Amino acid sequence: MRICLFEPDIPQNTGTILRMAACLGVPVDIIEPCGFLLTSAALKRAGMDYLGAADYTRHADWRGFVQARNDGTVPGRLVLLTTKGAVPYCDFEFRDDDILMLGSESSGVPDQVHDYVDARVVIPLKAGMRSLNVAMATAMTLGEALRQTNSFPENT
Repeated sequence: MRICLFEPDIPQNTGTILRMAACLGVPVDIIEPCGFLLTSAALKRAGMDYLGAADYTRHADWRGFVQARNDGTVPGRLVLLTTKGAVPYCDFEFRDDDILMLGSESSGVPDQVHDYVDARVVIPLKAGMRSLNVAMATAMTLGEALRQTNSFPENT
């Protein structure tokens, strides 16, 4: 299981996601450009001292990420969390090699990314609500994916 952040805009969300990923032993791919420096104080504040334990890879751009998938560096099925998804995330059958992809907070992902992914899932929301915070959406979906695949780390 992996998390992939497409051009994240908000350092606090990225820091929170990196902290969660470190705690759960899940690698993260960050597709740049980001809307902030990965050395920003806000990122460090949200990630706290967990950032050093986070396993993350920076990709210079979308093409670099696609190349990493093509050469096997980033294996797995690419599952996009999107408000345009057709399958509710709780009804989707996750696999332990899935890459959970989230778009930027301000604009999601472009059509070329929508067309490239292997699957699209949605978090059902109350009528009239647009979307959840990206860190919250990541936590909900990752929790379900880890539960389904029995992939939570051993509690020691």
